[in-house]
Amino acid sequence: MAAERELWVVHLGRLPYTEGLTLQERVRDARERDLVPDTLLLLEHDPVYTRGRRTTPGELPMPVAWYEARGIRIVEVDRGGRATYHGPGQLVGYPIVRAGDVLEHVRGMERMISSALAHEGITAAGRTDDGPDFTGVWVDGERKIASLGVHVRRGITTHGFAVNVDNDLQPFGWIVPCGLEGVAMTSVALETGRDGPLLPCVRRRVAYAYASDRGLRQRLVTPAALDRVLSAPAAALV
Repeated sequence: MAAERELWVVHLGRLPYTEGLTLQERVRDARERDLVPDTLLLLEHDPVYTRGRRTTPGELPMPVAWYEARGIRIVEVDRGGRATYHGPGQLVGYPIVRAGDVLEHVRGMERMISSALAHEGITAAGRTDDGPDFTGVWVDGERKIASLGVHVRRGITTHGFAVNVDNDLQPFGWIVPCGLEGVAMTSVALETGRDGPLLPCVRRRVAYAYASDRGLRQRLVTPAALDRVLSAPAAALV
């Protein structure tokens, strides 16, 4: 059995959304059987709109072909929440962890993202009193910089968070992001005015903040090492 007080952190680079979804499911199956400890997958996605369980038709107002012509796929997912966008330059995190209290799991993600952003000179926080549509992390309570959505099966979480770092924000303007008309989306690059590759530093800060918030010891695990564990004979047992 894996050590319970350890958090595996895996930097995956850029993956198609469906490939990341399949990996989440493999890690969740292994976590359910205690073959791996709590695990945080950190990555970027190819351009994609995901539609959560509460998404309404009007949140993607254009025809599917219109979005596909701009290189953006549309995928239905089992997480909570509404429609959102993922793309290069955005830090996506999938915590596959045991969570007895789902609301605290969500609030913990909001806290740790806010903590990581504070080290970038950005004051941000969750809007905990404004209802589920405002779940996420906001700058000055007005501009949304991170979106959250989770799914839980047998006490194990999948999906998670997306922090806008230096990604293109235009695709958010082609939908109703998170079901909020007129919401202003922002990013680390926009808030700080900094150029250059910002994602590696934000990724390190987020991993540290997440492990600290959960009281876990962070251990970096390569994608190849994770795959070896998931592909081992014991992991194939039902």
